[in-house]
Amino acid sequence: MTILEAPAKLTWSLAVRARCDNGYHVLRAEMVTLGLRDVLRVHEGGRGVRFTGPYATSVDPGRGELVGRALAMVGRAAGVRVDKQIPVGGGLGGGSADAGAILRWAGGVDPTVALRLGADVPFCQLGGRALVEGFGEELTPLPWVERAVTLFLPDFSVSTAACYQAFDEMVGEGWRASGRNHLEAPARRVEPRLAATLDWLRARYGEVHLAGSGSTLYVEGRLESSEVLTGPAGPVRVVATATAR
Repeated sequence: MTILEAPAKLTWSLAVRARCDNGYHVLRAEMVTLGLRDVLRVHEGGRGVRFTGPYATSVDPGRGELVGRALAMVGRAAGVRVDKQIPVGGGLGGGSADAGAILRWAGGVDPTVALRLGADVPFCQLGGRALVEGFGEELTPLPWVERAVTLFLPDFSVSTAACYQAFDEMVGEGWRASGRNHLEAPARRVEPRLAATLDWLRARYGEVHLAGSGSTLYVEGRLESSEVLTGPAGPVRVVATATAR
């Protein structure tokens, strides 16, 4: 048995540069990996993907296919048990992190190949801190910076596809993207609960940011706070972590 770590991905900043004719968007983002991570136990010669841990019941059955596809991509057969510590559907790249861990274990693939598994998989295979451009396959490693981070995890998710659709609609209406995260305004339109939660957290903690399309929110620094807050749209779990290599 081999034990693999699959760190969560945090999108520190995100700019949408263009929309292509195929509907995909060209991005420029800074991404970092976190101490929060899934743990994969890989049994070579085994079969199937099984999830355990606090978020196991939240995993869409199709997520197991992503690990299986990563194994197929590198020509390996194995049974995998994933201890799911990364929240599901919050934009922290849990499924991509698991696939990236499998690719690293097998020696890695070219980022353009890893992209076939998803836009976040090339970065999750690399890890650390990087400038991510194109559709996710253009990676420029950046010097590692140690940062304490506090995550705010609402109990709802936000559809990434819906956020990009809203982005395109808003641009068509004359809106111009700006700020640290170009998807914040579209995400607010898509999910009013996110907007209410973000405004509430900013009133309490200051510079709280949206991670990618959400629903994860974060602030730099380690906050002294209860494990679960009661927000305007329901419970918000608070997780203290830090950037990781």
